[in-house]
Order: sequence, then structure tokens, then C-alpha cells
Amino acid sequence: MILFENVTKRFGSLEAVKNLNLKIEKGELFGFLGPNGAGKTTTIKMLVGLINLTSGRISVNGTYVDKDPEAVKRITGFIPDTPFLYEYLTGREFLYFTGHIYSMDRETLRKGIEHYEELFEMSEWIDLPTSEYSHGMKQRIIISSCLLHNPELIVIDEPMVGLDPKSAKIVKNILVNKTKEGVTVFLSTHTLSVAEEICTRIGIINRGRLIAGGTLDELKRLSKNKERNLEELYLEMTSGEV
Repeated sequence: MILFENVTKRFGSLEAVKNLNLKIEKGELFGFLGPNGAGKTTTIKMLVGLINLTSGRISVNGTYVDKDPEAVKRITGFIPDTPFLYEYLTGREFLYFTGHIYSMDRETLRKGIEHYEELFEMSEWIDLPTSEYSHGMKQRIIISSCLLHNPELIVIDEPMVGLDPKSAKIVKNILVNKTKEGVTVFLSTHTLSVAEEICTRIGIINRGRLIAGGTLDELKRLSKNKERNLEELYLEMTSGEV
């Protein structure tokens, strides 16, 4: 379970996230939506312990991120919006490097790498230096590195960017199946069709404030037009017309 309690983040005079209160249950596939600059990435960076909170608290499975960030990171898999790889490593070397960070034993790690190598069809290029990879190739390596240690929490910022339709479908299936195993997924995306297709619940943030949250049906009840799809609801709510 993820719990945000009165979370605020300021950068100087800019209040990027304002008094965020949010509860995400174990096994949820939660979609976090908002315009550029709304506070999505800042919220994610606080959740995974990359930046400190100005005030409030965030806990994951009862552990506060500010009190024991390493414990939270051990059970978390993070996919950032821009994939970062060490350009002089091959994809396989990067995956081994990641697995060692999580103290995976070598045989389990080897089998895991082979599994994702086959799943994402990476065999032709996984042993090339990552400096030669396209964005989509980097994204497949990063997604694999996130999943290798079987995290209890998966946090994703724009997972489908650069992926071909087949890989995108594989990722969506993985996320849905992971939640069935009890894994919690926190997904930020501008691809509203993905959120509408796979998310069990959705939160919409605008100008640092959570302005709506619930299932798609619950969000529709907030709208003037109950027949609108998620894209139409999102545009209505972020324009302040609800």
C-alpha cells in the first residue's frame, strides 16, 4: 500500500506539489494523469526517494520513505521517463549490474535476463554497447531491469514512449498480470488510452493539486456528460469546466 499524507514539495517559491493526500491499495494499477508541469514527475521522484519532501509523509507498505529510503528502494522497481544506461556497457551487462545492486544470486539473475531477452526479442542486440541503442531498445532494457528482482511496487513514468506496438502490448500485459499477483503499480502517463485500458483507478493532478480520483465510472459521475471517455473527462477536468 502507498500512502501520501499532506505531501508538499517546494522549489524556492514554486509549490510543485500541494498538500497531496492519496491512498493506493496493494494490487492496484493506479494511473496518475496531469498536464505538463502539473507535478506528476515530482510526485514520483518523492515516492521513489530521489528528492526530499518539503512537508508531509509518504509510506510504502508501512515504511516511511524519509525514514528508511533504502528499505523502500529494495522493494521498488522504477522506470523513469527518460531511460538512462551506461553507454559503455552492453544491455546484458547493465542487467547483471542492476541485479547485483538488488543482491540477486547469479543463477536467478541469469534466468531472469534470459526470460526478458526472449520476451522482448532482444537477442540480436543485447550484447551490443547501449550507446548504439534506439530509444525503444533502451526502454526495453530499462523495463527488464525494473522487473528482474520481482518488486512489490512498480513505479513508471511514461512507459510506452519509444516502444513498438508489440512491446507496448507485452508491457501492458505484464503490468496487469503483476497486479493479479499482488504487486502495486503506480503509472504516470500522457497516453490516456493506456490508462483507460488497464488502470483500476485514476488520479488527476493539476497545478500541484489532486483534483479528481476514482475509477473511470466514478470520474464520469463528476462530469457534466456521463458518456465521455477518459480523454474527454481529462480535458474537461484540467480545463476547470467540471
